[in-house]
Amino acid sequence: MKKIMNFALVLLISSLILSCNMNNKGEEKPIKKEDMDLTASPVEDFNQYANGGWMKSHPIPADKSRHGAFTELADKNEKKLKAIVKEMTEANAAAGTVERKIGDMFATGMDTTAIEKAGAEPIKPYLEKIESIRNVKDLQSLLAEFKTQGMGFIFGFYGSPDKMNSDFQIPQLSQSGLGLPDRSYYFDKGEDAEKIRSQYLEHVQKMLEFAGENPEKAKRAAQNIMDIETRLAKASLTREELRDVKRTYNKMPLKKVDSLMDNFDWKTYFVSVGLPEPGEINVGMPDFFKELDKMLAEQNIEDWKWYLKWHMIDKNASFLSKDFINQNFAFYGQILSGQEEIRPRWKRVLNATNGVLSEAIGKVYVNKYFPPEAKQRMEKLVGNLKLALEERIKVLPWMGDSTKTLALEKLNTIKVKVGYPDEWKDYSTLEIKNDNYLANIMRARQWNYKDMLSKINKPVDKSEWFMPPQMVNAYYNPAYNEIVFPAGILQPPFFYQNGDDAVNYGAIGMVIGHEMTHGFDDKGRLFDKDGNMTDWWTKDDAERFNERSKKLVEQYNNVKIIDTIMANGELSLGENIADLGGLNVALTALKNTEQYKNGKEIDGFTPLQRFFLAYAHVWAQNIRDKEKIRLTKVDVHSLGRNRVNEPLRNMPEFHKAFGAKQGDYMFLPEEQRAYIW
Repeated sequence: MKKIMNFALVLLISSLILSCNMNNKGEEKPIKKEDMDLTASPVEDFNQYANGGWMKSHPIPADKSRHGAFTELADKNEKKLKAIVKEMTEANAAAGTVERKIGDMFATGMDTTAIEKAGAEPIKPYLEKIESIRNVKDLQSLLAEFKTQGMGFIFGFYGSPDKMNSDFQIPQLSQSGLGLPDRSYYFDKGEDAEKIRSQYLEHVQKMLEFAGENPEKAKRAAQNIMDIETRLAKASLTREELRDVKRTYNKMPLKKVDSLMDNFDWKTYFVSVGLPEPGEINVGMPDFFKELDKMLAEQNIEDWKWYLKWHMIDKNASFLSKDFINQNFAFYGQILSGQEEIRPRWKRVLNATNGVLSEAIGKVYVNKYFPPEAKQRMEKLVGNLKLALEERIKVLPWMGDSTKTLALEKLNTIKVKVGYPDEWKDYSTLEIKNDNYLANIMRARQWNYKDMLSKINKPVDKSEWFMPPQMVNAYYNPAYNEIVFPAGILQPPFFYQNGDDAVNYGAIGMVIGHEMTHGFDDKGRLFDKDGNMTDWWTKDDAERFNERSKKLVEQYNNVKIIDTIMANGELSLGENIADLGGLNVALTALKNTEQYKNGKEIDGFTPLQRFFLAYAHVWAQNIRDKEKIRLTKVDVHSLGRNRVNEPLRNMPEFHKAFGAKQGDYMFLPEEQRAYIW
């Protein structure tokens, strides 16, 4: 491939990695042969070759449905968070302080004596309110009341940026209301699908019984609930359809929203939820609300009451006594995901505490584990990868000059957030008490709802983060045109302060490139440099992009998951484009380093080989069959094995590094390869 980066950039990259190499001398080796399976062929199954040893020595823990390098890092982070929360719990901090709130939140969750004694009592007041419903007007009123408490049912209501004016926050209405993970679960054919639906009915019945309902009535109610959910599912867009950002943009005034439904008073609803002047509203799925309107007229009000009771129980099962918790796990954990054991209680309560006070815990996490110099190094590295993508865009053979100009403008205006927010969230008005676990959850929900409501019909605060610093993840936000890398991901196996160039570019470099490429994937490309949904491509360039993308769809559609279940290339297209694009961008940067030019082997592997091995290890994973099936239905990401093998089949540099040739699985014929970014 043509060298497209200048010498100054080479020096900058090399100095950055060299500065990383001066620290953490005790850091583990990034490429370990014991993590590999050297008996496997790298040109037939690179994932097995690169990760086979790790997979063998890291069986899935009983309390997980999958286990990988990603989750291993998350587990390490979890121990750090446990220590932070433990310190807060034992500190006896003053009332009202964030330390006291963290401690009280965790303590109430761990007070199993009080939780078991209470049984279903904490949820009874909410079920009694549902029981008092007499007609559709009462139903609407209670839906609004529950929403102000942070609990939405049947449909979604929230605020987010206007897709056509990303600087302004507007109200959004969306489809919702299902108890199974995806609409497909209600319609899939075959014995396994029928069995899951039957088990779901049993699950709903048992949960209603735990709440004190009569077994016979609960059994009949479960079927009525299933009927309602099936009808809602039929009216819902598929996950593939939801990826169409134009289809889900239907902004309209309140009067038009009201005209969609004869049996729901939207004006009264918005007054009741605290938004008397909603302005223009985006109705993501108008047909869903039209069908809901019919259902409100046709469905027996008693059936709606049972439906709401079930969803109230389901929403709060994790915060009630062990009969609710264990049954909830039996269905969603064991039956749907194959998980053998429930996670230890401290982990579940820690997760809830972390969710309620995420940035407060994150601030302590950053102070303890993420020094300022790490943030500075990462920001420089991101800058280098932006330059690499810029140079790649300039030489794209399939894109015209006018589209390239706008693509480069968008790239150069991408904002970068690294580590932690500049301003931390203020939790002073959040009330957490040492009284009751569910009560604390309810207070937190209400606080979050008020926070969300306060932002609607106001300018968007684009300094806001949507992941806490301690999270092991990263994201691209098209409305903000930003890439965000929380502190939690800036550790091995993603980032090695003492690692060589090839390893860091193959791991964190690829992650950076991946998130940048999301700005130009099949969804991201529809937003301009300011985050607005704008058609800035020429017709010919858009057609060429779509043709190239179709190759990835076809490639992944032909990947077998289990038996007759195949990967979903349409659902995962955006992530697959970003994986391949991220690899290409990171590799472009690597090719201009001194390490790559010298070609010196480390532990028997060339720089190019180490790049691909580091990339593969990021996605090392063992996963249960049931979880493979579930994720293939609901997740936009490909499974770990496919994130390793499938992008590499498109890359000549990989073929060169490991000697792949025509006829090998890892060698995709040139006419079938996707060359996009």
